Amino acid sequence: MTAAQEAIIPKFDDDDAEGVRKLAIICSKGNLDMAYPGLILGNAAIGEGVEVHLFFTFWGMDMIIPGRMNELKFSPSGNTAMHMPVGDVRIPQALAPMPGMQPMATKMLKKQIADLGVPEVPEFLAHIVASGGHLHACRMSADMNHVTLEDLYEGVEDIINASDFIELTAGAQLLFI
Repeated sequence: MTAAQEAIIPKFDDDDAEGVRKLAIICSKGNLDMAYPGLILGNAAIGEGVEVHLFFTFWGMDMIIPGRMNELKFSPSGNTAMHMPVGDVRIPQALAPMPGMQPMATKMLKKQIADLGVPEVPEFLAHIVASGGHLHACRMSADMNHVTLEDLYEGVEDIINASDFIELTAGAQLLFI
């Protein structure tokens, strides 16, 4: 590999120009099982002193719309990794789309999460904001959902476009969930 072809490796240590580590998490899914990874990773990063920005786009907007944030669902349809909370019993995919499976799976996942002492989405968002995390809504997704800042969870700082988010999180590690 020549010098012109060398890989660019980002530097995330304490010697960077600003001395502040940043983590940008793009939350694009509104399913219950996809809401928690971004919240958990953001919370963990805040605990390590990392500046955290969460950007909610497409169905991830459901996490910050008050009428939807408590109604996130989990579906075993198409989730071949879905298993019962005891042992390694898998749910056959032929049963996943049957009536009642989504409510059952949602209830089961919510119970497992609660049993671990993990807060529900609204409380988790409140904790992240109280700890210094930043919440941003995607302009295009807000327009698609016909929502304004006043319609969103109170901790959302603003509705911004993708370019503004990129500028705001310059130099950050980026996670797309």
